[in-house]
Amino acid sequence: MKIFVYGGTGLVSGKLIELLLENGHSVIAGTRNPSNQKAVKNLEWVKVDAFEPKDGLKALEKVDAAFLLSPPGYTAQYDILNPFVEKAKEVKLKKVVLMTAMGVEFAPPEAPFRKLELALIDSTIPYVILRPNWFMQNFHTFWIEGIQKDLKIYFPGGDALVSFIDSRDISKSIYEVITTDSWKNKEFNLTGAEAISHEQVAKIMTDVLGKKIDYVNVDPNDFLNSLISAGLPEDYSNFLLYIASALREGHSAPINNNVKDITKREPIDFKTYVKDHKEKW
Repeated sequence: MKIFVYGGTGLVSGKLIELLLENGHSVIAGTRNPSNQKAVKNLEWVKVDAFEPKDGLKALEKVDAAFLLSPPGYTAQYDILNPFVEKAKEVKLKKVVLMTAMGVEFAPPEAPFRKLELALIDSTIPYVILRPNWFMQNFHTFWIEGIQKDLKIYFPGGDALVSFIDSRDISKSIYEVITTDSWKNKEFNLTGAEAISHEQVAKIMTDVLGKKIDYVNVDPNDFLNSLISAGLPEDYSNFLLYIASALREGHSAPINNNVKDITKREPIDFKTYVKDHKEKW
């Protein structure tokens, strides 16, 4: 197959591209800076910025299927990605796989992510919607500074349990549903196999890294201010604060078997994730 992948340099999309190329597929990948990417056989890069979709939309004319996800830092997910849904409908793609987030199915229909999901569902394009839980990889990306500088995880999660998922399991799930005919017009939440608190996260990291990591349950307003101070847009910072409050209320605790059902393997556990990324901290 020839597949368009949005956000080709990100954690999820980057691993997805690797899997596609390793298994004989070809890829057109969207990125903000295509000229910075290495030349790879069967991989073409095109310029796709959040509100500059022209080249990405044109790429849909040359592919069989597409994977879409919202670029980080934006809340206008519908405005950014619906043009791709419309173009996919026009060119009659065989399938569109959309990644949103766990809990979006409960959002009001006018909420940008839910509005986008509904647009895809109503589009007549064969689709799969995947809604992953919070990424394990957040601990070596978004929350890494506090861990490196202070040996502390700063997050307003209380003592809530979270079925964190490794982004590699998400990529593998996307690969399976986009390249096989068995998955069509379905929606899946994706979770890890265990639900743990941030206190337990800190303990696992302490045990694996051999240095004491503590969890600090920060005040939500302090968390919001830290996001804005780090340069994130205010609307996106408020969005992160909102989903953190849903986590704190227990909405990120459920566990399901969807990763195993789709990929035929057990999800990566948190201890394995920490071992695999030890050098990051």
